[in-house]
Amino acid sequence: MNNTFLNSLLVGIVLLMGIPAAAQQVNKKDSTMLRQIFDMALLEGKSYDWLDDLSNKIGGRLSGSLEAEKAIAFTKEELEKLGLDRVWLQPVMVPKWTRGVPEYAFIETAPGITTLANICALGGSVATPDGGLKAQVVEVQGLDELEKLGREKIEGKIVFYNRPMQANLIATFNAYGGCVDQRYSGAKEAAKYGAVGVVVRSMNLRQDDFPHTGAMSYGDTPEKLRIPACAISTNGANYLSAALSLKPDLLFYFKQTCKMYPDVQSYNVIGEITGSEFPDRYMVVGGHLDSWDLADGSHDDGAGCVQSMEVLRLFKKLNYKPRHSIRVVLFMNEENGLRGGTKYAEEAKAKNEPHVFALESDAGGFTPRGFSFDSDEANFNKVLSWEPLFKPYLIHYFEKGGSGADIGPLKNGKMVLAGLRPDSQRYFDYHHAANDTFDAVNKRELELGAASMASLMYLFDTYGVQTGPASKK
Repeated sequence: MNNTFLNSLLVGIVLLMGIPAAAQQVNKKDSTMLRQIFDMALLEGKSYDWLDDLSNKIGGRLSGSLEAEKAIAFTKEELEKLGLDRVWLQPVMVPKWTRGVPEYAFIETAPGITTLANICALGGSVATPDGGLKAQVVEVQGLDELEKLGREKIEGKIVFYNRPMQANLIATFNAYGGCVDQRYSGAKEAAKYGAVGVVVRSMNLRQDDFPHTGAMSYGDTPEKLRIPACAISTNGANYLSAALSLKPDLLFYFKQTCKMYPDVQSYNVIGEITGSEFPDRYMVVGGHLDSWDLADGSHDDGAGCVQSMEVLRLFKKLNYKPRHSIRVVLFMNEENGLRGGTKYAEEAKAKNEPHVFALESDAGGFTPRGFSFDSDEANFNKVLSWEPLFKPYLIHYFEKGGSGADIGPLKNGKMVLAGLRPDSQRYFDYHHAANDTFDAVNKRELELGAASMASLMYLFDTYGVQTGPASKK
């Protein structure tokens, strides 16, 4: 065996061994980076402190409110402290609706015999008459029952929508989606049959005394025909339904003083780390800064905002220099208008800013389970190849599906949209209710979510998004 043959054989063996070794090295690099991200988030995290300030020093941040203005100033200042390349405010006009004095309601089964009911006005509702509104009640399970009952049985009455969230659906967002139409469109549809008001069962799987607000719409209903709409707690809904079965002619009284004003100026808050290789290609991570006014909005969506801010803080602390420009966007007015998300997408298109990836957190600060992706098969298969990197952290639930409301307007058929998916079983216990407060958020769960988001952002930044022919298979 001559030396030339031996040398050729050795070179061939080295090359063959080098291929898997290189693959292992890449995997090891990514694994090490994820470990550093999780260590930093769990040992030196900032998200929980930020949420404490946002929730307990500022409070509920309904669009157009003083609290929303304070939240804009606070988050902008905190992003500036991180040493990002750019921090700015993006103007956006938003609706302004106020709740007024606390709502009041009771169920009257006989003259002088009343039981208090826990209600709250739905966001965007008109007020009741100054003295309140009292009328008989007709109970329905959904919008389709109105036509069956007709004007004769509805006119002059309060329509009580009592379809509950479907408890046997494990994915609670599906259960929410299955009944939220009665909250959003209930007043508009009931008004067509002469109803004088609506009461809607709260979107909540738990039996409790917290009424849950949320957006509703009158559509093109003339102002003079708009009727007041309120939500009643799940316990209250059960009681009202049982009382109606015994006394169908009982009366329901409620009073609310809410009011809609002209649109006002507000802002999205944006911070950016400029990309080292592709400064003109953008990746976004964000949540919505506004919240409903019954509580401080810690889960919805203070958690998503501080987690998104933490992604960029982690990158700065770890001295990670992203290839693409990465932006954190704290959107204004997701709850009752989606004006912030729409505005951001409009300006990105007008400025010809190509966005390749966007990640949103708007499902609460609970234990992260993984992500859902709005993408083509090629990019989703790439994501599936990363599952072993997330498995050590028990965050490897990846599925195709929705992403988030605020990043939705960015969708262009080429980019990847993703949503953080925490455990959802408790989310609707707090959603839009007075118990969505800071004490309901677990520090460790919040930090795990932030680390998961930073990890996914790192991987998409490192390996990019496939936009060529293979992605269309």
